[in-house]
Amino acid sequence: MPDRELVDHVTRSTGLTEAVAGRLVDDILAWYHEDVESYVRRRHANLHLHGVRNAQAYEQIAAELRERVVAAPALSARQLRRIVSG
Repeated sequence: MPDRELVDHVTRSTGLTEAVAGRLVDDILAWYHEDVESYVRRRHANLHLHGVRNAQAYEQIAAELRERVVAAPALSARQLRRIVSG
């Protein structure tokens, strides 16, 4: 079971059952548990699939990382390239 206080809050504020609120909190926390390198690789592949060129993709990913709920370190375009390319 995830954080009891958070599940209680979600239950009270949404009217969801405790079981559903617990699953919801688990799902959200799992989403934000993704490490930086996995996130960068996944987002780069997704952006590349939609025709976004590398320079623009690295810029967009860096901006997204600054806005993540769990803050990631600031990464330069070169560091992002190294994560993607190895």
